[in-house]
Amino acid sequence: MSRPARIPLPTREGVSASTVATPSGHWQTMLDFLAERIPAVSREDWALRMGRGEVLDANGQPVPPDSPFRPQTRLHYWRSLSFEHPVPFEESIVFQDEWLLVADKPHFLPVTPKGRYIQETLLVRLKRRTGIDTLVPMHRLDRETAGLVVFTIQPHTRHAYQSLLRDHLIDKVYEAVAPWRPELSWPLQHRSRLRESVEQFMTMEEVDGEPNAETLIEPIEVLEGTWAHYRLRPRTGQKHQLRAHMNALGMPILNDQIYPTLQPALAPDQAPDFSRPLQLLARSLKFADPITGEAREFHSQRQLAAAEPQRINRWATLNQPIPDGA
Repeated sequence: MSRPARIPLPTREGVSASTVATPSGHWQTMLDFLAERIPAVSREDWALRMGRGEVLDANGQPVPPDSPFRPQTRLHYWRSLSFEHPVPFEESIVFQDEWLLVADKPHFLPVTPKGRYIQETLLVRLKRRTGIDTLVPMHRLDRETAGLVVFTIQPHTRHAYQSLLRDHLIDKVYEAVAPWRPELSWPLQHRSRLRESVEQFMTMEEVDGEPNAETLIEPIEVLEGTWAHYRLRPRTGQKHQLRAHMNALGMPILNDQIYPTLQPALAPDQAPDFSRPLQLLARSLKFADPITGEAREFHSQRQLAAAEPQRINRWATLNQPIPDGA
């Protein structure tokens, strides 16, 4: 049995349609299937969505709540949350042409929808702002990190742009505030093998083996007390690479909620604490454009609040909240 052809579906409030395949099973109705397969949405909420025509079949037609279950097909729906805590910081667009859009992201704003964030994400905000439904991030940036994120616009060019990352052809520069280690030899080229920790959820750890992560680290300025402002140049792009490397060197980045100690996750109804942004900034990106051949170079206009020498010692010593300066 051939699969039905995919149909183009519009975004709704900046959110692209999600798709779920229906396997063979015991369900009597499509509502039964959705309620069991995606329990994060209650059965009552699924029924309301289906009643409003917000669940479509493979042909783009609304699926009512009492629709009989059909295996080997697809259902389309749009993710939504009844409430999201607003992220009170704004992104900016630093460049846009027919191929690329480059955004300057604030701390605390996720790049793509996940978990407790859908509308309060950089991708959805930009789709709503620009009306460009085909935006796709070319690379990832942690929610806690501020700075540059590049989005591709034309679907047929995505592979060419993303291959720049795979082939390590993008010169990326970050900045961070972390403890000062004068006994180390600077600049420092740190290479190690990173893997997901088997003991601590969502963290990365260094293990024996062939290095798969490399970062060049150099101080920009020694700040008051025992802190410094660093420039970081990752040669590779492992998950949490900069945070894990700085922590492994005894220099965990200021206000890191994962390294060296993973902090407990907030309850879904608990408002995030925006007072202590991770002092990590994606400062600049440089690469040769694989489509136009142009030399591309972009710079963040944000600053790390803790990089001001006269302020870092007071904040770190007194454990005072650091304003979102980036």
